Amino acid sequence: MDPTPVVDWQPRPKFRDRTWLHVLLFLATVATTVLTGGFAYSATILAILGCHELGHYLACRYYDVDASLPFFLPMPISLTGTLGAFIRIREPIPQKRMLFDIGIAGPIAGFLVAVPALVIGVAMSTVMKMPDDFVGLELGEPLLFKLVSWIFWGTQPDGYSLNVHPIAFGAWFGLLATALNLFPIAQLDGGHIAYAVLGRRSTYVSYIALGAAVVLSFFASSWIVWTVLMIVMFSRVGIAHPPVFDEEVALDRPRQMLALFALAMLIVCFTPVPIEFKDLIKH
Repeated sequence: MDPTPVVDWQPRPKFRDRTWLHVLLFLATVATTVLTGGFAYSATILAILGCHELGHYLACRYYDVDASLPFFLPMPISLTGTLGAFIRIREPIPQKRMLFDIGIAGPIAGFLVAVPALVIGVAMSTVMKMPDDFVGLELGEPLLFKLVSWIFWGTQPDGYSLNVHPIAFGAWFGLLATALNLFPIAQLDGGHIAYAVLGRRSTYVSYIALGAAVVLSFFASSWIVWTVLMIVMFSRVGIAHPPVFDEEVALDRPRQMLALFALAMLIVCFTPVPIEFKDLIKH
């Protein structure tokens, strides 16, 4: 009888990427963001998005969880010139603390870039009188944006508005992207954090967050797209977060405090009406 054949099995190499594709998408996003808001805006938003995704990527490297380099998403015809960026995590994350650290590393890294950019950008902005016949888009201001604006410029009188510098515009988009990523839903960063803290109870939080997005879409049309994208995501991956093997183990105290910090970031970066059509024409 022939002996049992020996299979020479080799594990799949990790962190292998088509580097040319990532570079190409990055350069395309540089082009679309420069055309949208100029070099200062482009540098600001790419720094925020890049640090956010590198936060995730480096955390994956630390825990040896296979992940891709960041994919940047150019969007030529849009207000921002980009749809953001993401990395692909190509294997399950086995432990709760690993899931938490990978999930929160991105928002913290991006936030640490967005805050000084916001301060610099708002300081370089100007207050201007609005034309009586102004028609256009108005950006909703997150709490952090309102605070920094008030510190530098106080309260604008009626008929005046802050004309934001491109760096401030990039920081505004960075804050908005941070808030959306921190929504406690499924495979978003906030979903990873919520599951690591609450376990299976995080599914109820996801339902509440989705319901809140649906309600917001009735008050601000800019929420409709995000709500539809969340529904599509749920239809593909489900609303419950994939389990880890130590689901019942509570997070340690420092990570619980970081979870509260993530909640605080969501609150100060959130705006219920991100983009609003403004019509000041007197009829």
